[in-house]
Amino acid sequence: MDLNVSNIKKIHLIAICGVGMTALAGLLKAAGYEVGGSDAEIFPPMSVLLERMGISCKLGYDPHNIEPDVDLIIIGNAVRKDHPEVIATLARGIPSLSMPAALSAFFLEGRKSVVVAGTHGKTTTTALLSWLLTVSGLDPGMMVGGWAKNFDASYRLGGRSSDFVIEGDEYDTAFFDKGPKFLHYRPNHAILTCVEYDHVDIYPDLPSLKAAFHQFVRLIPREGMLLIGRDLHFETLREITQDTECRVESYGLTPGADWFAENISQQGGRMTFEVRYGCKKIGALVSPLIGRHNLQNTLAAVAMASSLGAPWDAIAEGVLSFEGVKRRQETVGIARNIRIIDDFAHHPTAIAETLDAMRAHYRPRRLWAVFEPRSASSRRNIFQKEFVTALSRADRVVLANVFAAEKLPPEIRLNPMQIVTDLIALGKPAAWIGTADEIVAHLSTQLEPDDVVCIMSSGGFDGIHAKLLAAL
Repeated sequence: MDLNVSNIKKIHLIAICGVGMTALAGLLKAAGYEVGGSDAEIFPPMSVLLERMGISCKLGYDPHNIEPDVDLIIIGNAVRKDHPEVIATLARGIPSLSMPAALSAFFLEGRKSVVVAGTHGKTTTTALLSWLLTVSGLDPGMMVGGWAKNFDASYRLGGRSSDFVIEGDEYDTAFFDKGPKFLHYRPNHAILTCVEYDHVDIYPDLPSLKAAFHQFVRLIPREGMLLIGRDLHFETLREITQDTECRVESYGLTPGADWFAENISQQGGRMTFEVRYGCKKIGALVSPLIGRHNLQNTLAAVAMASSLGAPWDAIAEGVLSFEGVKRRQETVGIARNIRIIDDFAHHPTAIAETLDAMRAHYRPRRLWAVFEPRSASSRRNIFQKEFVTALSRADRVVLANVFAAEKLPPEIRLNPMQIVTDLIALGKPAAWIGTADEIVAHLSTQLEPDDVVCIMSSGGFDGIHAKLLAAL
């Protein structure tokens, strides 16, 4: 719809506690709009961010939540057309937008958009790139699908004429717009980390997912730049990007990448490496992030920041001072010298990379993997065998119940017991223990000093982290 944003003063967001919706609410508030919203659940960390921003969130959905003087409704992608507040919005003739369309209308006009897309690494790469540009004095805007610790937020308004860095999600936009979100983001430049099959509830197969990414990269103008990962499924990326008009460069740890990391070492919780661009050595960097996947994320952010004009000394300072993103290999507490780590990993590739990083960093300490299959893809049996391979990186494995298992037919549902059986056959101690409370009770008797527990879920996992720390 055509919308004159100059006429908008008061905005209501339906399902405001979604990660993207909370970030958008923060941007709107920072830009001077009166912002409120509603959600079925109000929970940390988004509830904490909303409260700190002074944004009112009403618990539960009701037409009366929409105040009479609201000028615009923004509708989250989890909201259906029979939603009571959607019905009220249509009945009252209030203008409405999806979250991506609203971001585009309010914040991308007249700015250069830098979109970070791909199956893995989007959040960390987006947050780090935004930090590098900020340290460089380039004053970027930002919207990221997580709590970026350096900004203590998931958004940054930035200067009205500066670049705007966005985490580009391929998930669908809204019930009235089934196209991927990132098609709204007007990319002038982009990073495409990798493309693996995911979001099986939206994309029936890999070709349909690849088609969405192909449509996205075709939006980049001839004068723009696209950075693609060289290390994972590179042939897929080459196929997706073969007819783009913009400049395409690669990055990674594979020889032949345009932006290449070499002389890599890890000591004292830091990675040191040197960056080459083509045949030219650019310089050395020190990063507090660990793991091969984070080295790839860092290289992508460094390459894009350099291409956007960030000076090398500022890039080096930004890489070293980057604090990461909440729920990405985040230590949430230590009790009895047992370290509890929270991670968002839910795809087999992300789980494998996370556990490999934990293994390398904390060796020889005993590594536990606790996994809740919660995302749409992980709840299905499409990755049944791949989860076995990924989780086998840990010394001990605990699987929780499939989240909302009753909503999936048994024939397509992930089978945690079979994963446990297969892990035991590989010599890995494993157990299927249904609920968070039961897992806490089990771990409380099994954990030993120096153990490292990596808890992986794309949701809150019933507050298992705090419960486990309290039990210990």
